[in-house]
Amino acid sequence: MKKKTNRNKSRVRRFSLRARYTLMLSLILLFSFALLGASLVIFSGRYAYNQHGNLLSENAHNVADSASTLLSGGYISMFGEGDSSMAALGSSLDLISTSINADVFICDTSGSIIMCRDYFEKGAYVGNYCELHDEIKIRGETLARSLEGQYLTVGSIDELHQENHYIAGEPVTVMGRTVAVVFAIAPVSNSIVSFIEPIVQLMFVSMLVALAFAVVAIYFLAHSLTRPLKKMARATRSYAAGDFSPRINIHRNDEIGELAQAFNTMANSLEQLESSRRNFVANVSHELKTPMTTIGGFIDGMLDGTITPEQQERYLKIVSGEVKRLSRMVVSMLNLSKIEAGQLDLNIKNVDLSGLVLTSFLNFERKISEAKIEVRGLEYLDAHTVRADEDMLGQVVYNIIDNAVKFTPEHGYISVSIKEADGMVQTRISNSGSGVAQEELDKIFERFYKVDKSRSTDTKSTGLGLHIVRSILELHGGKIHAVSEEGRYTEFIFELPYVSEK
Repeated sequence: MKKKTNRNKSRVRRFSLRARYTLMLSLILLFSFALLGASLVIFSGRYAYNQHGNLLSENAHNVADSASTLLSGGYISMFGEGDSSMAALGSSLDLISTSINADVFICDTSGSIIMCRDYFEKGAYVGNYCELHDEIKIRGETLARSLEGQYLTVGSIDELHQENHYIAGEPVTVMGRTVAVVFAIAPVSNSIVSFIEPIVQLMFVSMLVALAFAVVAIYFLAHSLTRPLKKMARATRSYAAGDFSPRINIHRNDEIGELAQAFNTMANSLEQLESSRRNFVANVSHELKTPMTTIGGFIDGMLDGTITPEQQERYLKIVSGEVKRLSRMVVSMLNLSKIEAGQLDLNIKNVDLSGLVLTSFLNFERKISEAKIEVRGLEYLDAHTVRADEDMLGQVVYNIIDNAVKFTPEHGYISVSIKEADGMVQTRISNSGSGVAQEELDKIFERFYKVDKSRSTDTKSTGLGLHIVRSILELHGGKIHAVSEEGRYTEFIFELPYVSEK
C-alpha cells in the first residue's frame, strides 16, 4: 500500500511539473498581453483626446469662416435677420453638431449666445430662443482667449455643463474686427470611450483567442520537454534496480537531444562499470578461494594426521608459497585501487631506466639460470633518464620481466633494448616461446585476464601484473602494447617521455 502511495505521489510530481511550466508561461503571456493592452488603451486614449480636440477646433473654424463670409457679404445680420443664408448657417450648425456629437453655437463678444441649432427647425429660422442656451453667458478666460484667436481647452461651463468638456473657440471676424465667437463643446469621457470601446473589445477578443492557442501550445511544448525526463526517470529507476539495459531513444538536434545522448553514454559507462565490478568480485573471489582452499586443506591434513610428520615440511613450504601469493595479490589490488581512485602519491624524480632493467634481471638470476635462458642485449644498454616514481617504474619493469621469464621455455631467450625516438624512451622486452594468439593480445592488459595456462611455466599468476603495468605507465604519460607471433616470440614495448641530461 505504501509503495502504491509513493507511486501516486511520483505521478503527481511529474504532472505538476508540466502544470507549473504551463501555468508559469501562461501567466507571463497574460501579464504581457495585459501590459500591451494597457499601453494600447493609453495610446488610443491620448490619440482620441488629441484628435477629438482638433476635430472640434477644425469644425469651429469652418463655422466661423462661413459666418464671417455671410456677415461680410451682408447676407445675414447679428440680430437674426436675413434670407435663406441664415437657414444655411443654421443647417451647418445642426449638421456639424450631429456629426461630431458636439454642441456648436455662436455667441457675441459679451458671451451671450445668439445662434444655435435649436434656433432652426427643418432648415427654417424660428427665432432666437432656446431652452438649453437661453440666458447662458460665456465668461472669463474661455471667452477672452477665444476672442483673441483659436482656443482649445478642457474644462466646464457652470451654466451649461458641470463635468469636463472639450471647449473649442474660434473668433468670427468681419473686416478685421471680431464680432462673434463660435464655440464647439463636447464631453471628454464620451468622445474617448466611444473611440476606445471598439478597440478594447477587439483587443480583448483577439488576446483571449491568442491566449487560448498559446496555453494549448505551451501545454504540448511542456509535454514534449518533460516526456524525455519521464523516460530518464524510468531508466534511472531501472538502473537503481540493477538493470542497465534501458536507453533513451530521442533524436533531436537541441539540448534535449544532447542530454539524451549524454544520458545514454552515462548508462553505457555504468553498465561497463557494473560488469567490471561483477567480474572483479568474481575474479577476486576465485583467486582468493584457490590458495585459501589449498592452505586450509594442507593444515587440516596436518592436524588430523593425514599428512605425516615427515611430509609436513614439504607441505608447509607449499602453504608458505600460497600465503606469499595471497600477500602479493592483496598488495597488487591495493595499488590498483589507489591508481584507479587517483590516490596514489607519486614521488617523481629523474630515474635511470637502464639501471632499473639491470637490477630487475638480477632479481630473476636464479630462475633464469635454472631454466638455462639466454638474456640478450644487456651489454648494449646505455643510460636513459626518465621522469618517474622509481618504485612504481621498478614494478613495471619487474612485472614485464617476470612475465617474460614465466613464458620462456628452457633454453629459450629474453631480449632487451632501449632507445630514444621522437622525444620518448622506448623499451622492448621480448622472449621466445609459444607466443600469444592475436585475439588475446588486446585482452592481456585487462584485470585478471590470463592466457592459456599451458603456455606458462607458472600457473599461479594473479592476472593483475600487466594491468597494473599499463595503469602505472599511463600515470606517467607513457603507453604500452604487445606484439606476438605464435610459436616464436612475444614482445612488450613501452614508452616514457625522455628527459635530457643537460
